[in-house]
Amino acid sequence: MDENAALEALVSQFKLDRLLNQDQGGRRVTLLGSINDKPTLLTAERAAFPSDIKTLEVFHKNLVDVNNLGTNDIYHWYLASVGQAKDNPPDLKLNLISPCTEKHIKKYSPQGVRMVTETPGIYEDHVRPYVAKQREEGRLDWVFNILEGRKEQNDIIYRDPGQDGAKDEAFLLAPDLNWDRKTLTSLHLLALVERRDLWSLRDLNKSHIVWLKHMRGKVVEATVK
Repeated sequence: MDENAALEALVSQFKLDRLLNQDQGGRRVTLLGSINDKPTLLTAERAAFPSDIKTLEVFHKNLVDVNNLGTNDIYHWYLASVGQAKDNPPDLKLNLISPCTEKHIKKYSPQGVRMVTETPGIYEDHVRPYVAKQREEGRLDWVFNILEGRKEQNDIIYRDPGQDGAKDEAFLLAPDLNWDRKTLTSLHLLALVERRDLWSLRDLNKSHIVWLKHMRGKVVEATVK
């Protein structure tokens, strides 16, 4: 056996003891084990996606075991594998937006970053009118679909009717579409309030503190369960 072959064979000789760490949203794991009874660390990280057009043109055709996790309006998400045996766990989380809009294309394209210090005046004159326009154009329909019971009802983790049944304090907790529903290190949940008059942090004031503390406690309690 030549030197390269011997080095490559080391990986298959690894015997797992335990998972030492998982980070980057579950994309990298460090395992503690042994090779020939000697303590060994093995770190595995997902390789970068190819960028050449020819490979990307057939990428989606090579996916197997595509499993739909959910759908809401134009948004769909899946787990899938790239030519692996069925016994292996999925290695891809897919988000599909169809039909997408020009705004989606711009959002997911490379773009420069700017930092803006938002003042109350900027919010009232520019941000709030922009948010209002997005609501009118249906950009928040996916949120209303959840709140009004049309979509993702089986995924709801917790629903709170509000303290003492106060409807303006009702909210629910659901998985974010970017979470694969399995990897705890990339856990991402959404708390959606039922009331429609709170558009951003600018709309909160000290009268909401008790409610927010109640919400935080319920979210933590429901999450750890």
